[in-house]
Amino acid sequence: MWLWFALAVVALIAELLSGTFYMLLVALGLVASGIVAYLGFSPAAQLATCSIIGIAGLIILKKTGVLLKKGHLKATSDSNVILDIGQQVEVKSWTENRTSTVYYRGAQWQVKLDPSITETPLPGQYVIVDIQSVTLILKPLHKSS
Repeated sequence: MWLWFALAVVALIAELLSGTFYMLLVALGLVASGIVAYLGFSPAAQLATCSIIGIAGLIILKKTGVLLKKGHLKATSDSNVILDIGQQVEVKSWTENRTSTVYYRGAQWQVKLDPSITETPLPGQYVIVDIQSVTLILKPLHKSS
């Protein structure tokens, strides 16, 4: 019985080091198995409890959106990470390879048109949708979706 609780403590320490919810789910399953062991159930029931609680917790967290889908949003295009995402710049002209330079935040920046835009770029207002290295990726302001 105490083995389950000791493993739960190890899982909680691993959770603190990893910063994910997965080890927390494992720890909850291990604690539930410790309780089942204390109540005198068989080792098979203890293992089943650990598995069921862990999987049920995972399903609940996925359904509630606490755990985001893998690849949900790149950090370079997340406005919560990069505050430049969503900001507007004015492009005066484009080169043939769909690049340009703009004056933004007091400096010259290299910019490139987002690959999803198939139309020929025209001068005008654009919105920053991504940053790749030191290059701003832009979409026309009216197509910022």
